[in-house]
Amino acid sequence: MDNPFEGREIWFLTGSQDLYGEETLQQVAEQSQEVARHVEQSAEVSVRIVWKPVLKDTASIRRAALEANADDNCVGVITWMHTFSPAKMWITGLDALRTPMLHLHTQAGMELPWSDIDMDFMNLNQAAHGDREFGYIATRLGVARKIVVGHASTPDVQAQVGTWARAAVGWASLSGMKLARFGDNMRNVAVTEGDKTEAELRFGVSVNTWGVNDLVAAVDAVDEATIDGLVQEYLDAYEVVPELRPGGPRHESLRYGARQEAGMRSFLDAGGFSAFTTNFEDLGGLRQLPGLAVQRLMADGYGFGAEGDWKTAILVRLAKVMGYGLPGGASLMEDYTYELTPGKEKILGAHMLEICPSLTTSRPRLEIHPLGIGDREDPVRLVFDTDPGEGLVVALSDMRERFRLVANEVDIVGPDAELPNLPVARAVWVPRPDFTTSARAWLTAGGAHHTVLTTQVGTEVFEDFAEISRTELALIDSSTTVRAFQRELRWNQMYYRMTAGA
Repeated sequence: MDNPFEGREIWFLTGSQDLYGEETLQQVAEQSQEVARHVEQSAEVSVRIVWKPVLKDTASIRRAALEANADDNCVGVITWMHTFSPAKMWITGLDALRTPMLHLHTQAGMELPWSDIDMDFMNLNQAAHGDREFGYIATRLGVARKIVVGHASTPDVQAQVGTWARAAVGWASLSGMKLARFGDNMRNVAVTEGDKTEAELRFGVSVNTWGVNDLVAAVDAVDEATIDGLVQEYLDAYEVVPELRPGGPRHESLRYGARQEAGMRSFLDAGGFSAFTTNFEDLGGLRQLPGLAVQRLMADGYGFGAEGDWKTAILVRLAKVMGYGLPGGASLMEDYTYELTPGKEKILGAHMLEICPSLTTSRPRLEIHPLGIGDREDPVRLVFDTDPGEGLVVALSDMRERFRLVANEVDIVGPDAELPNLPVARAVWVPRPDFTTSARAWLTAGGAHHTVLTTQVGTEVFEDFAEISRTELALIDSSTTVRAFQRELRWNQMYYRMTAGA
């Protein structure tokens, strides 16, 4: 996966006015550059921070907003009112702004020089009420934004800015994103349906379908040398079972798995696709349901959804972009079955084949087993347990007049016993706040059974993404109660139906 942060910028916009004179404005410029450097130099922030000249009037503010909108490299703006910037100057600029915004409520100095404070100092250091003036107009105009409070040099502030920057890059990555559906979605399944036109309007993702045999042609065109190279990669990276190794009785099945991977990769790369779906009911001339190929493509950053579930494919790609460079991984996941022993409740998540190996630091086993659906040859796949730790499970549902993100904070654990007869990759987790509350809330929200499980990013980045994209987010965490969650959903429904998300 190419670095999605490379070349991206966040512009640092500082507000002031001409009232205080040139000497004060020079100090404003110097101090705002210092604040911007605090953010720029933080290891938490993976995007270049670009300081812009201090904004002092309506025309320059509106021009800065329009330029941010038009610059493909600019994924967001940070605003800070160093002195008192009368907010009426910001009306046309904020109204025109289409780029994600973070309001940094800070000031130049961390400590007050109490014994030296005079009115010159007070006139210069007015962010305390300058930002409140700005906050009023942003709220009145309904500007979606993240608000971060504190000195820009502190780790907590820098971490919050860095998280928002990841969400902003994730949002930018969806604009113009192309998703290929190989065939249609699984018959008679409701949750994998959705409004593809609305998805392009809301998220910028173009979702279209290609016949499976278009993919078959790409698979059949793969040369033997390419297959040889991939097989060697498999032997180096995985614990390949003897029957699949060169000379083994089922080595040809492994070679066909490599052929599928190379063919799918060439098709996706040629079309500029960053996400895709497959469906076991629509395999055309494919000899295997793609398992290993899908797992490896996800590991390289592609989004994927099974059974034609393009909404989950978007989520997987989004999670991988936002989590780029962080430890852990992200994958398609499905709530499969439960452990319901009182006091030991947990969820076993898996899929037929397609769980991304980025979820483990162990060496996966490359195996082959029968698959009871799809009516094709036995498929090859990677088998492993997801590493223990904190995780986030997120679904995207089409609620007719809007999309809804449903997220559940979880603790990934090991299985209670070995799983020698379950030949697929899997994850076991304990949902927060507890199994019963989590399940009741998830079902109440209409959360999908296909999800993305991410161990790279947490709740905050999805909260920031939801704010940027104006998408409803229903969060299930340690503080959730069913009664309060139900009320929240009702309030959300009223809001979105009255405002259409505006």
